Amino acid sequence: YKVGGFILFKHNISNADQATELLNSLKSLNKKNPIPLFLSIDEEGGRVSRLPNTFPKLPPAKKIGKVNDESISLQYGKIIGKRIKSLGFNINFAPVLDIDSNPNNPVIGDRAFGSDKNTVIDHSLKVMEGINQEGIISVVKHFPGHGDTNLDSHVDLPVIEKDLTQLEELELTPFIEAIREGVDGIMVAHILFPKLDEEFPSTLSEKIISQLLRKRLGYEGLIFSDDMTMGAIMKNYSIEDAASRFLKAGGDILLICHGYENHIKVFEQIKEEVKKGNLSEGEIDEKLYRIIGIKNRYKLEDKILEGIDLELLNSETQQFLDKIDQ
Repeated sequence: YKVGGFILFKHNISNADQATELLNSLKSLNKKNPIPLFLSIDEEGGRVSRLPNTFPKLPPAKKIGKVNDESISLQYGKIIGKRIKSLGFNINFAPVLDIDSNPNNPVIGDRAFGSDKNTVIDHSLKVMEGINQEGIISVVKHFPGHGDTNLDSHVDLPVIEKDLTQLEELELTPFIEAIREGVDGIMVAHILFPKLDEEFPSTLSEKIISQLLRKRLGYEGLIFSDDMTMGAIMKNYSIEDAASRFLKAGGDILLICHGYENHIKVFEQIKEEVKKGNLSEGEIDEKLYRIIGIKNRYKLEDKILEGIDLELLNSETQQFLDKIDQ
């Protein structure tokens, strides 16, 4: 099925050696392919961490925002980058650029750097920079902003009744700054913004992906969907239909995080859409060149790793934790 990348979750990782071995085995299986794999993880720190317990726990983004020291935020990003790089990952779905503007939000909360836009901009972009400095591709999330929802999109489809002007004053500001800073990847959220597109949630919306993110904000990097097997999508669409819509709307990479049969259905559907002329080979090529471009820019390779110096990594982390707890 021409697999181009993987995402691992907590249940895929039992310890550092096992994780390295698993990633090494995937790289070995891909060695005949001239294009290396994306090996990805959601490693934000705080409660969204997939790493084994042999790594000391990092505080959530909210605490980093409260410390309010850009050098600390940069170091936090570097520690996250070093940890996942040591196991063999090359892409991280972090940091969160959402602004925690709704106290009833069930899913963002302390995953955000703060509840005002300047705190989020200042610290999320330093974390992104730190991750990048370790040679890891940072994918920021959840465009156009998940901070003002009162539903969890893992479970159902949230609705935000804001217009473009309101979004440009708050939710979009961290993304606009990240684009200025040359962000490599942006993940789109499963949220309905009726004032921007009354029919489709952002992941499936040409108005939000192509017109707003690409054209209005001038973003040229990679666009990822959030996991297409989340409740917000699966309760309202078939996975095949949703996947096709995301690609037609201008997205580049579909995240399908659960269910082998879902991958197969989507793969076959994309071929079908091309045959029918609903999705052109030219559009797919454009997405592919963006993907290959970033894999080349980061000089990704399917290199087999030999163990990690866990002690050194953990002592660096401990020094960092001591510093922010003073």
